[in-house]
Amino acid sequence: MQQASHPTVILGAGFAGLFTALHLSQQNYSNPIILIEQRDRFSFKPLLYELLSGELHSKQVYPRYQELLAGSKVKFVQDTVQSIDIHQQRVDTISGQVFHYSKLVLALGSKTTYFDTPGAAEYAMPFTSGEQAIALRRQLRRKLYQAIQTPDVESRRLLLTVAIIGAGPAGIELACTLADLLPIWYDELGGDGSEIHVVLVNRSREILKGDVNSHLRCTVERAMKNRLIPVDFLFDAAVTKITPEGVEYRRHEQIQMLQAGTIAWTAGTAPNPLLMELPVSQNRGRLLVKPTLQLSNFPEIFAAGDCATDSDHPQPPTAQVAYQQGIAIAQNLQRISQNKPTVPVQVQLRGTLMKLGLNEGVANLFNKLQIKGQAGHLIREGTYLQLLPNSAHNLKVTTEWLTDELFQRHRAVTPMQLGQTPWLSGVATTAAALIFATPLVWRVAQPTQFQQNLSWTGVPTLLNHLTPRR
Repeated sequence: MQQASHPTVILGAGFAGLFTALHLSQQNYSNPIILIEQRDRFSFKPLLYELLSGELHSKQVYPRYQELLAGSKVKFVQDTVQSIDIHQQRVDTISGQVFHYSKLVLALGSKTTYFDTPGAAEYAMPFTSGEQAIALRRQLRRKLYQAIQTPDVESRRLLLTVAIIGAGPAGIELACTLADLLPIWYDELGGDGSEIHVVLVNRSREILKGDVNSHLRCTVERAMKNRLIPVDFLFDAAVTKITPEGVEYRRHEQIQMLQAGTIAWTAGTAPNPLLMELPVSQNRGRLLVKPTLQLSNFPEIFAAGDCATDSDHPQPPTAQVAYQQGIAIAQNLQRISQNKPTVPVQVQLRGTLMKLGLNEGVANLFNKLQIKGQAGHLIREGTYLQLLPNSAHNLKVTTEWLTDELFQRHRAVTPMQLGQTPWLSGVATTAAALIFATPLVWRVAQPTQFQQNLSWTGVPTLLNHLTPRR
């Protein structure tokens, strides 16, 4: 299928691609906008743990693109990109469609890599999308049901052991979530929650190695020990094979086996192979871009998110970076359409947020102030809910989330553990955290003008009401 006009084509609808498209639409961009994505739903990756645990619903953090793009000027095409010809300015998809573009945005993200580990692709479960989060939840539930019906202790131990490969942020957040969640689920079935084992497997002894969150290491280690069941560590373990029964690994020159009924893989990602085939400069598979996020010899092409890097000003592959880059690319595309020069992208890192269990987190604001516990959890979720892709959806989700927090619908901790009445504690903590956090959240959410504009209905977000204007 040949397109009649040459639009701006955006490949990939993660944070960078989706926000480029939405912001272009809000700017009354003069050219047609086509967004091509193989999935039908947007996966809000920072909140996948809440999707797994049921703290948030799939409609909240795993919405359909058709819903998010309703009323916009973006044409959504659910298809898989087969090839990109940057000399002919052409994109071909698996279904046979052909798109010629005047401007191209590459936001295809990254793929899970198993480092050629035998059995990993078959028996380990990745955790990078809403679909995968739901699949992991079903797997865990199934193993718990099997365990409650298994009288043999050793067989039950295998079913109740979860191995998580990789001690980066995703592995740690998943481990903390499961160490709180699985004992609750198993207790509800009539089992003994203390039989659950969550094991974090890592090649080195250092968690968060080389990560933007590395300075939170002490906070994270304490949190992993203080879950409903402590997270077990298996360090200096180089995984050599994944089997249906568990993880084979090399440690101290010896091959050993960790039996586990469920294996989650968070050990790494690799650039999209399509981008590695492009005849442009790259750094470890990530496209090298100028400060404007354009390719050096192809100024009509922008690249952002996990698949691009500016060697002079490298940024971590995080949601807040991709979010800001998407908005900046839209602004530069608009400048080009108005015959104005593009401008360098200024990404401002506002700190980091981590989930450290049910109703617990850490908000590291501007790398200066750490807010921990339930207050950190509230700041984390409130901040991420501010980044949802359009304001109408944002208002709905934020309101539902705040209602859940106030009325304790997802409270996992018992009154005895809290040491006080849970409902009153939740309300007091929620109110205190929001009063303290909303000015900070306002600075973390990027940028104010975008939040004011990005709405098809003109509905402002709940937290915008609570936050003083500047």
